[in-house]
Amino acid sequence: MSIKEFSAEVALAAHTQLGEGPVWDEREQRLFFVDIVGQRVHSFRPDTGAHHSFDVACPVGAVVLREDGGLVLAAHDAFLVADADGLNVEPFGTFRADGAVVRFNDGKVDPRGRFCAGTMDWGGSLPIGSLYMLQPDGTVSVLLDEVTVSNGLAWTADGTTMYYIDSRQRAVDAFKFDLETGALSDRRTVAEFVGMSPDGMAIDVEGCLWVACWDGARVDRIDPANGRRLAAVHLPTSRVSSVAFGGPRLNDLYITTARHKAEDALLAPEPDAGDLFVAQPGVSGPPAFRFRYG
Repeated sequence: MSIKEFSAEVALAAHTQLGEGPVWDEREQRLFFVDIVGQRVHSFRPDTGAHHSFDVACPVGAVVLREDGGLVLAAHDAFLVADADGLNVEPFGTFRADGAVVRFNDGKVDPRGRFCAGTMDWGGSLPIGSLYMLQPDGTVSVLLDEVTVSNGLAWTADGTTMYYIDSRQRAVDAFKFDLETGALSDRRTVAEFVGMSPDGMAIDVEGCLWVACWDGARVDRIDPANGRRLAAVHLPTSRVSSVAFGGPRLNDLYITTARHKAEDALLAPEPDAGDLFVAQPGVSGPPAFRFRYG
C-alpha cells in the first residue's frame, strides 16, 4: 500500500522557540497555540492574518478552550484561567506540581469537558512526570504516573479509547477510557517510531491519528488498528511538535514547530523553524472539546 505524501507551507511566521498545543476555536475561526519557552499564548485568524499573543510569565505547556468563552492554561506547575485576549489571568484551583523538577507540557480536554494535562522532567530523561485530570470544580486527580515527557492525547469518537504519547517511549499507546471517571486501563501500543520521537497528536473523523514527529520533519497519519503509516506531511524543518485540525471545514491541518536548543548547524538550513505551518491532508477532524468551567 503506497503512502500518501503531502507538503506544508508557512501559515504564520510565528518565530516561536517551542511552538506547541494548537487548538482551533470554531466559533471565532481562530487558532490558539503556545510557545512554551517563550512563555506566551498566541492566537491567529487565517482569514484576516490577525496575530496576537500574551505573556504568561512562566513556561506554558498547553492552552484549551472554555465552554463559556476564554481559556484554561497548564502553565509551569499549575492551572490558570484567562480571557481569550489574555486579560484576567489567574490561578484555577489549588493544585501545584513540583515545579522544581517538572513542568506541564501538553494537554487536551476530554469528551466530558475535563482538562487532561501532563508534566515532564525538566531534562526530559526521568520518569517523574504524571498525567492529571482537572475537573470543572478545580479538583485534580492523577490518571497516570511514571511519565517522562507527557505529550499527545486523542480520543475515539465514542470516547471509550484514549490515545497517549510519552515521547521518550517513542510509541503511541491506547488505553480503555472510562467516560464517567476518566480511569485508564488495558494499556497497549498501537504504533512505534524509530529515529524520531512522536510528539503532539490529533485524530481525524475516520479515526486515524496524525502524529507530529520531533526530529523527523514530518507528520505521520497512523491507522491505530494496525499501526500502519498511511500518509505523511513533509515540512522544511526538523522539530515538528504538534498538530490540530482547523479552518471553516476543519480540513486544514495546522502544525507547530520549534527551534529551541537546535544547534546553529541545524537552524541554518531551516529558517522557518519555529513557525506555524498548514497543510491540506484531504480529511477533516472533529471540533475540539471545551472545558466545562465553573
